[in-house]
Amino acid sequence: MALQADLQDKIIQAVADGFDDQIAFTQELVRMPSLRGHEHPIQDFVHRALQSRGYAMDRFYMDREAIAAHPGGSKFSDDHSDAPIVVGIHRPREEKGRSLILQSHLDVVPEGLHDMWSDAPFSARIEGDWMYGRGAGDMKAGAAANIFALDALRRIGLQPAATVYVQSVVEEESTGNGALQTFLQGYTADAVFIPEPEEEMLVRANTGVLWFQVQVRGVPVHVREMGEGANAIDGATRIMAVLREMEEDWNAEKGEHPHFEDEAHPINLNIGKIEGGDWASSVPSWCNIDCRVSIYPGRSADDAAREITERIAAFAQKDSFLSNNPPKVVFNGFHAEGYVLEPGTEAEAVLGRAHESAIGAPLESFMTAGYLDTRVYALYNKIPALCYGPKSRNIHGIDECVSLESVKRITAAMALFIAEWCGTEAADA
Repeated sequence: MALQADLQDKIIQAVADGFDDQIAFTQELVRMPSLRGHEHPIQDFVHRALQSRGYAMDRFYMDREAIAAHPGGSKFSDDHSDAPIVVGIHRPREEKGRSLILQSHLDVVPEGLHDMWSDAPFSARIEGDWMYGRGAGDMKAGAAANIFALDALRRIGLQPAATVYVQSVVEEESTGNGALQTFLQGYTADAVFIPEPEEEMLVRANTGVLWFQVQVRGVPVHVREMGEGANAIDGATRIMAVLREMEEDWNAEKGEHPHFEDEAHPINLNIGKIEGGDWASSVPSWCNIDCRVSIYPGRSADDAAREITERIAAFAQKDSFLSNNPPKVVFNGFHAEGYVLEPGTEAEAVLGRAHESAIGAPLESFMTAGYLDTRVYALYNKIPALCYGPKSRNIHGIDECVSLESVKRITAAMALFIAEWCGTEAADA
């Protein structure tokens, strides 16, 4: 049942009343450099924040064997995180409403060259409407919103009349295995809400993602006799051209995929890292290229991986050098299928009402071509998976920042959503 107008107004005002504290909390999160493998302090911080609010707490680690055995599991490497997953659990006095997962990730991507930033990458500097810092948008503002949307209800003497799980995961930027572990741990609900920086829109469709490394080995000689050797970097460059042809072919198929047909370039291949050679005057004996590519929903990661491997092998057979020195393809991170949120769920209808009340305009939806943890809940929990969050700029780039006014608006929309979806009861004293 839609919320009464006076209750909506109280909830929106409660978010505003707590917003200074929410900004300060978000700044504390941004100032922690929670790069992959270094998320332990920030997870401890969130654990303390949730525990201090009286939530029942759970903390657990990723089970690599269980993840490897699951079709949605991505590939681990020694570089991946061993930080714990943290869950705070609100349990009502009487379970009358619909349960909910509020999830965020607190791992961030590397900050890049510091001299390219206007300020230190983890400064959490505020200038005008914008908070700057790696992770400010993706997605520490959303992590704080999960907590402060619930705080807003308490501020007016209410709490959800259903179980709510506040989940803080890691490995979202590398594998998605943190979210998958919550599913393997047994956590589920009637819906999930993840406030990624999605421009105050709802994600309708989301690509899957694969990470892989192509390893090329050459024949090293002194540069004066380079014609007698084989340059591994040159060989890798020829393979990059093959991968670009594959990217073009996959984009040409967009008309066969609803929600993608009007996108200019829905499938993106990124050559994200190149390493090779040992000496400027030696023909390089090795080159590794690290790649990321997206895939359409409905296509398995295994099938896409097979095509990548086969295309590279077919080219190598025709290459005078690579035919005798076949490159190796290693899948070493994301191995995840995409998803589509079909229209018509009650969860989307409730979010639509909450959005319109908080923002004053109809809720829009769109396709996004990056990885989202919502895929776990859409594909495996099989529950409505809502990804919706604030406006941001330069995520994964230089001078990443998030709009504070937008964060306030989406926190209000989240609090309204929780109140209608879960129902409310008097807060515990």
